[in-house]
Amino acid sequence: MSQPREPEEPEKEAPEKQGNEDLRLRRGRVHIAARQRGVDATALGHLALHLPHLAGSLGVVFVLSYLVDALSGLPWWLPFGCWVLSGVLVFHRPSERLLARLLFHLRYPSPDEASKLQPVWREVAGRAGVDADAYQLWIENSDDINALAAAGHIVSVTSHSMRALTPAQLGGVLAHELAHHTRGHAWTSLLAFWYALPARLAWRLLLRLAARVEHLSAGATTLAVVVTVAVVIALATATYGLILLPLATPYLVAAVSRRSELRADEHAARLGFAAQLLAVLRKEHDREETARAAAAAAGVPIAEEGAILRLLDSHPDVHTRMHHLQTYLERGR
Repeated sequence: MSQPREPEEPEKEAPEKQGNEDLRLRRGRVHIAARQRGVDATALGHLALHLPHLAGSLGVVFVLSYLVDALSGLPWWLPFGCWVLSGVLVFHRPSERLLARLLFHLRYPSPDEASKLQPVWREVAGRAGVDADAYQLWIENSDDINALAAAGHIVSVTSHSMRALTPAQLGGVLAHELAHHTRGHAWTSLLAFWYALPARLAWRLLLRLAARVEHLSAGATTLAVVVTVAVVIALATATYGLILLPLATPYLVAAVSRRSELRADEHAARLGFAAQLLAVLRKEHDREETARAAAAAAGVPIAEEGAILRLLDSHPDVHTRMHHLQTYLERGR
């Protein structure tokens, strides 16, 4: 059922309203906030937790740059400085388009998809006081209901979301992704991933090299273990335990990521999409329950996720997100 009009609204319906009957689109001027981006506590926490990885990456890149200097005569500071400054590519539009296509496997919306997506996106951006043209919309070919906010300006939804969601529900999903941009979640996550990459690759290389080493004798193995333990204890004492932080980092990063998802839900709710986003989550919950029932009927065993693995989840479970949105709706009554 279409919503009632305000008395001052003209009787003639706006052209962009067609096909968006469950989402009332604003008309006229849109107020654009002077400050459209920020960095909240979860974004800062995400960056802080990756500082050990950044330090490791700096060491790896410095060593490689020094080797290049020694072997080719190219000044070490040139490749090192290029890598340090490479993070700005997160906000470079041509680089973002390459990321969207090559890393995230996204595509441009078709004309039909754009005709549905653009008016909803402009409504969401208008409610948030954000310039809609500052972001680029993409589509992911997927049978799931999902969306993505990445780099500095990428917002995407799945092709199934375009087919299965009403305009208002699509607005709730887009409002959630917009929050990841305006609160700094999207660009800080990509920066943390990029600057931690050299350290992670070096660690994987060391593990592969260690796996190729011939088995040591019992005495040599004991000596290696004793030396390793002594070095770890010495470093832990000298750094007040900070050397052990990378062991806990995956769990802490996952906890911060879960919190950022709840904050993005809250942002969407404040824009007036709490009920719509709750309806999307209920669809996802029903889909999961249907899949479980089908697996049980077919006699397929369902592997339950352990407590340790749940601590590594980057997203809260559907029930938690539904609970928070329902609480928000009840507070607003």
